[in-house]
Amino acid sequence: MADATYTRSVTMGDNNAIGSFNNTFNLTFTLSDEDAEIMRWISPLEPQHRHQGVRTERFGGVGDWLLEMKEFRDWRTRRSDGVTDQAVLFCFGNPGVGKTYL
Repeated sequence: MADATYTRSVTMGDNNAIGSFNNTFNLTFTLSDEDAEIMRWISPLEPQHRHQGVRTERFGGVGDWLLEMKEFRDWRTRRSDGVTDQAVLFCFGNPGVGKTYL
């Protein structure tokens, strides 16, 4: 069987009370049949499909309270080192409390 070639479009975006942006790019790669089988075995969950499903199921307005907080806006726009796109927000909590949908 011939090697498998995959092309996947990836769209990343942020659409909230502070602003919005979208970046779309294509990833193309070729895997041998053996490598493709290993990848299917290692990563059967396909997180990009899970992410899109969550975005589709999410109700409008969920998490707006967080985006409107002064502390969040300050964190999002901080410029201590001149770079704002490397900020990380870590959300923790019990399973099932809604972190995924924020």
